[in-house]
Amino acid sequence: MMGGFWRYTMPSFKQLIGCFMAFIFSVSWCSAHENAIVDHHDPIQIDKTLTLDQVIRLTLQHYPDFLLVSARDQEAIALQQRGNSWLAAPPRIALRYEDDFPGDDIGSREIEAELELPLWNWGQRSAGQHVAAQALNSAAKQAEAIRLEVAGLVRRSLWQMAIAKLHYQQVKDILTISTKLLGKIKRRVALGDLSRVDLLLAQSEHLQNTAKLVQAEASMMQVRKHYTSLTQMTVTPADYHEELSVLTDITEAHPVLLAMDAVVQRKQAELLWTKATGSGQSSFILGGKSEKDAENGDDIESMSVEISIPFGGSAHLQAEIATVNLALTELLAQRAHLFRKLEKQWHEAKHALEVSRVELAIAKELKQLAEEHLAMTQLSFSEGEIGLMELLKVQLRSNDAIFYAQEQEVRMQMRIALYNQSVGVIP
Repeated sequence: MMGGFWRYTMPSFKQLIGCFMAFIFSVSWCSAHENAIVDHHDPIQIDKTLTLDQVIRLTLQHYPDFLLVSARDQEAIALQQRGNSWLAAPPRIALRYEDDFPGDDIGSREIEAELELPLWNWGQRSAGQHVAAQALNSAAKQAEAIRLEVAGLVRRSLWQMAIAKLHYQQVKDILTISTKLLGKIKRRVALGDLSRVDLLLAQSEHLQNTAKLVQAEASMMQVRKHYTSLTQMTVTPADYHEELSVLTDITEAHPVLLAMDAVVQRKQAELLWTKATGSGQSSFILGGKSEKDAENGDDIESMSVEISIPFGGSAHLQAEIATVNLALTELLAQRAHLFRKLEKQWHEAKHALEVSRVELAIAKELKQLAEEHLAMTQLSFSEGEIGLMELLKVQLRSNDAIFYAQEQEVRMQMRIALYNQSVGVIP
């Protein structure tokens, strides 16, 4: 009777191993916990029409830093308008009225009007247009860097869900086997073939597996919540595997470096702008004056033209230049630190990928040995050659090895995605 049980369960167990990876990406996530132990569900559905690129784009729309993209674009447009203006600053008009009413009161008065037009200094307007161009470029590059950041968050979240889902299914399958085994043992105890000690051992193992399922379910719900909080969606793509990038190092075309370079270039443009501003703005002033002479009562009309050119003030200008230059130097230092950080992340991702390849090869060998050992142990138990305790120990080790191989398959795909992330590849 016991041998019949194992002949029935083993084929389905091997089939489960063979198709488990396909199961992860083709079965609805909700169905995996329709009989959840804890009454707390974070449902996730699989959309076969959804792609990884679409998830990233949709997530980007709800990502808080995405607000900065439009703000930077608006700033660049405003700087363009300033650079394209014919005047260096807003014009100014002044009016002055003067008479002798409070004093001698002999009927004299003066009225003056003045229009001041700020003029661009030599090279200042082109410097302003250059600042606007660099601001526009910086906005675009930083938007791409934000997209890469979101891609990394989505990649990691999806694969964390896959690992949690795999672990949950592993524990659930073990519990299913434990439940069937417990039923068989209860019947054999009732028939007198096994002692009550064997039943107690099986019940203890079953309760431990149930507790593990509770924890696995909780972990799966946590990573699901993280995904929905990040993406503001409750659907995932059916397939988000990636091909390993051909890039073998951090290049200057990395989106994060391009964004940082754009910030540096803008600050360099601002330095040129500060130098072109000089001691201040030159101005063209057009004035008019009307005055009445108290002696003959005639009105005298006159007009004036004035050019105002600031000069000197190098001490003040150099202070402003030094401030901008300090900010530029700080950005250059940040850029150097950033490059080292990216190189470190790339090296860690590369090393993790290399380790994963070795671990996967070992895991596959362990899986094959575990399957053979488990089959032999089950046969020995059905023939009465070994006890239940030894069977449970072998079963546990075998299941761990089999599921470890499946986990390494998933982790291998995750590390490919994280390697692509480290070299700046956006799906």
